[in-house]
Amino acid sequence: MKKALKITLIGLVAAVGVLQVFRIDKTNPAVNAAETLDAAVKTPPDIQIILGRSCNDCHSNTTIYPWYANIQPSAWYVKDHIDDGRRHLNFSTFNTYSLSKKQKKLAEICEQVQSKDMPLPAYLWVHRDAVMQPGEAEALCQWANTSIAMLERAGDTK
Repeated sequence: MKKALKITLIGLVAAVGVLQVFRIDKTNPAVNAAETLDAAVKTPPDIQIILGRSCNDCHSNTTIYPWYANIQPSAWYVKDHIDDGRRHLNFSTFNTYSLSKKQKKLAEICEQVQSKDMPLPAYLWVHRDAVMQPGEAEALCQWANTSIAMLERAGDTK
């Protein structure tokens, strides 16, 4: 029994070691200032701080990869979440969205933070500073709703 356990443990350690050869690509896509959220809507400094702290790592092309993104298989998990986050909403390409998509995404920001679905609980385990502070979800919602109305008034045709 001890021999089988020892062989299993050695096999697991070897497998984890081999996995380290398969690295993720941590290159962030280029950011074109004309395509960003800031180019589409006015984002006050307090909102920029909240988005930067709680959203940008997964919802922009300015991801700062954490230390555990260097260790497989957790790096694949992180990369999958970042890719998925960018697919759903990317602040770096926000101004390329149609008017209706911009408005929908702004409304979804409000819905997601109010329901505490975002930031993801798994992200908050390690990134305690990303936890929404009292009043921040409300501030994001107010900004999102104001931005939706502003886009409508501006007659954005993208």
